Amino acid sequence: VGKQGSQIEDKTQEECRALLEALNKVAACYRHLVVTIGGTSDSQNLREELKKTRKKAQDLAVANRNKLTVFLKDKTISKDDRVEYERLWVIFTTCMEILEVDMRKALEMGQEFHGGTTGVAARAMSAQNMKYEADSNIDVVDLKDLENEINQVGEMMMEMEMKVNVPNWTVEAKQDPGAELQSTISVGASSVGMISLNEQNKSVCDITRLLAGIIFTAVLIIAVVLAVLVIQLS
Repeated sequence: VGKQGSQIEDKTQEECRALLEALNKVAACYRHLVVTIGGTSDSQNLREELKKTRKKAQDLAVANRNKLTVFLKDKTISKDDRVEYERLWVIFTTCMEILEVDMRKALEMGQEFHGGTTGVAARAMSAQNMKYEADSNIDVVDLKDLENEINQVGEMMMEMEMKVNVPNWTVEAKQDPGAELQSTISVGASSVGMISLNEQNKSVCDITRLLAGIIFTAVLIIAVVLAVLVIQLS
């Protein structure tokens, strides 16, 4: 019975690790998208991808919180199991702190580069002012939603501290920094959804890079054409 119980606990911990790894990867993809705000690849499509990705990150955050909280509040688990869940909890809270920072950065950059077109790109696209204004209206709503979501994440983190108080300095790492989240984890049927989610977010990042290249090329061509026209007119 003891061996069977240990096997069940090991599987449960692997599921927690897989869920945590999924959150880490989605948060990393979100950070990659945030970096492109205000650049030549900025567009309404990028804003939509940012919104979808942060929504997935928040859903995974809730799933991680619920799962880990149950075990950390369980007084019957062994000391070794508690140490492991506390370690996973610290990784989780750190990931949440990074996600909150990136969400705040996205809000600040979204406000600074409102509309997503600046410099040469804005001048070259001046003929599309009506669409630009429509996109700007959408951005205002999205930025307001983002601000509300940042507050929700902050409130969730405060609630987490109240329910489960695990100081970071009390937890000892088992591997080198980052090794746990870089490892490939497979936990059978329970992890299929997480693996699928990771692949979807990898596609999102790949599409964003491709879109950035296309937009940059288009803007460059328009800039060259405008330069030639200016020279001819002068």
